[in-house]
Amino acid sequence: MAGYQSHDVTRERLRDDYLRIRHTSEQSCEPLAVDDYQLQSMASASPPKWHLGHVTWFFETFLLQPFAAGYSAFHPRFDYLFNSYYYRVGSMQPRAERGLLSRPTVEQVYEYRAHVDRSMIALIEGCKQSDWPQIRQRISLGLNHEQQHQELFYMDLKHHFSMNPLLPAYREDLPLPETTESPPEHWIEGEEGIVEIGHAGESFSFDNERERHKTFLAPHRLMDRLVTNGEYLAFIRDGGYERVDLWLSDGWDQIRRAGWRHPLYWHLVDGRWLEFTLGGLRPLSPAAPVAHVSYYDADSFDFPAVIHPPLHTKSGS
Repeated sequence: MAGYQSHDVTRERLRDDYLRIRHTSEQSCEPLAVDDYQLQSMASASPPKWHLGHVTWFFETFLLQPFAAGYSAFHPRFDYLFNSYYYRVGSMQPRAERGLLSRPTVEQVYEYRAHVDRSMIALIEGCKQSDWPQIRQRISLGLNHEQQHQELFYMDLKHHFSMNPLLPAYREDLPLPETTESPPEHWIEGEEGIVEIGHAGESFSFDNERERHKTFLAPHRLMDRLVTNGEYLAFIRDGGYERVDLWLSDGWDQIRRAGWRHPLYWHLVDGRWLEFTLGGLRPLSPAAPVAHVSYYDADSFDFPAVIHPPLHTKSGS
């Protein structure tokens, strides 16, 4: 998802973009049943209802309260329920306990969003020109923040549904991957040197993308595509999860403790590999990029030497 940009945008354009991005969040929830909004399958995931409330809390807290004269908060305790990790703003509902919030109801969360949206449109259209540069910057941050949560929504929902023995689909009409054959492997070698990294220019960036600075880059090799499911499956069939020599010590402890034998969402049913997706349980696509592997899985992955030649370095390096 491309980040939202708002440098020098007009009020009319920002209003339209605000409404479009906010609508996208609600549109993503249309396939859900009301029971789905409350799901929290693990501490690091959040219920869909909480995502909807949290991104709304951002606009209420950082735009309406400081800039909208006479603004009345929708509910006096929503600042506690929907804060996430903004410790300078106040205390918050523990992350692992967001799934306990049966109230506010789904209907009330949508009413909260509508209340804030009406006030935000009034703010965009009627704020003082002297406040506009700061308001524009904060709205840009808020819209990029909401787009982040639109991605998190799908990531969290996939895990929520995967914990259900019925393995329900979010949308059964999602298309299957079209590619069935893995592309050839090509390696790109890079030399060592000083390079610049970090955001540059006036387009939007988060604070952890700044400041641009120099750093040393070691000799390296990158494949021009991602590792595929088929290649990772070959690693599994070659006993990758049985070979202690391939694993970091912590990783080996983890796979023994948790019983890891394949990536998350893979299922072996009657000798056939399937993968749980937002479209339900589907045949594993050998050519698709492997996903949902941990740092330990990735570190242990043993690419066949025939396509992993030795790294060439300069003489004397």
